[in-house]
Amino acid sequence: MIRIIFTLLFLIGTVLPSFAEAATPFSEKAAKLAGITAVRMAGSMERLRIVLDANKEVDYSTMVLSNPSRVVVDLHGAWLSPNVARETVIESRFASKVRVAQFNENTVRVVVETTMGKGHYDVFSIEGGAIPYRVVLDFGKVGRTKDDSHGGTITDDRVGSDEPATEKKDVQQPEPSGEDKKEEKPSGKDDAGSKEKPGEEKKPDDNVEELSGEVEFSPGVKGKKIVIDPGHGGEDSGAIGPSGVTEKSITLQIAKEVEKMLKEAGAKVIMTRTTDTEVSSKHRQATDVDELQARCDVANKAKADIFISIHMDSFTSREASGTTGYYYTKGSAASKRLAAEIQSNLVAQLKTTSRGIKTCNFYVVKHTKMPATLIEVAFVSNPKEEKLLTSRKGVQKAAVGIVKGISDFFGE
Repeated sequence: MIRIIFTLLFLIGTVLPSFAEAATPFSEKAAKLAGITAVRMAGSMERLRIVLDANKEVDYSTMVLSNPSRVVVDLHGAWLSPNVARETVIESRFASKVRVAQFNENTVRVVVETTMGKGHYDVFSIEGGAIPYRVVLDFGKVGRTKDDSHGGTITDDRVGSDEPATEKKDVQQPEPSGEDKKEEKPSGKDDAGSKEKPGEEKKPDDNVEELSGEVEFSPGVKGKKIVIDPGHGGEDSGAIGPSGVTEKSITLQIAKEVEKMLKEAGAKVIMTRTTDTEVSSKHRQATDVDELQARCDVANKAKADIFISIHMDSFTSREASGTTGYYYTKGSAASKRLAAEIQSNLVAQLKTTSRGIKTCNFYVVKHTKMPATLIEVAFVSNPKEEKLLTSRKGVQKAAVGIVKGISDFFGE
């Protein structure tokens, strides 16, 4: 009997503390942890940004896993608000999905499915402001802007803006065409300098010359000042194809061929870059806007007749394909016509799917003071199109398409 009593007392002494702990209200436990209250996303042509909002400081660690490729961030001493979506499909060339879960009672785990390797993603924190603490995950062009170093609001590549990070639905996306309609839409590229908030009427930008109507040009390419802007460069590789080829290398090769052909036709060609480097004099220290504005400055200071920015598109699905032309939403009729002429000639030369021409707020076409277009030549993420544009024949065809489009624009 005595043995039984001692056994019961031992069990009571062991079980009751555990039961008492389990009975402790969750709110009391949560008060000791950092609450993860929201996961926000925004994208641009340069970068995908994921922002994790916390109600107080939280420690975190990062690791990279493979098969499939993903970046994992563990937030230690944290709990996940029930209001946070556990899984979100991301329409971006930089990542395809983000998953968030309570990994254990003290850890929130964030998993981002991405092919971005070392050097193409960054994880850092910001303290202060309207939201006490934020952990930021950048994919694509990394390098923190001046607004990332203080307690202000994360600006999602809208440097200088006070608006908070926006949901992906606010990011402009090109419509798929043909067989691509069965897929999710490829990521568009938001304006790196836009200050407009969703739903608000856009106000004129003092730094942008409002263009309307048609611009008159004399016939022919000869004597025209033409700025060719090979997208990306230096630390910014742009998109990376299945074989590892970079967008920046393809755009430069095409641009050099275009330059050669236009000069032979008597045009004055100005290249924003001729080597694998940044355009901004700040080089690696340049913010996204510093770099994009430097490209605009080349064209504006030269008083160019037209501006063409050459890019390669990319998407998480390797089936996405085709050629797209973009022009500024408030741009001139000449900008629209320039985009249309080049896009249609590229499609004719490369035999790619036509994704049409679309309006956009891309920085380089918004802040140039002449007819301007940004051309997505093809999808570097598509193995077939990547192979074409990494071949000498493909580069030549792309250059011919662009030059013929320019010639048609000038009525030659």
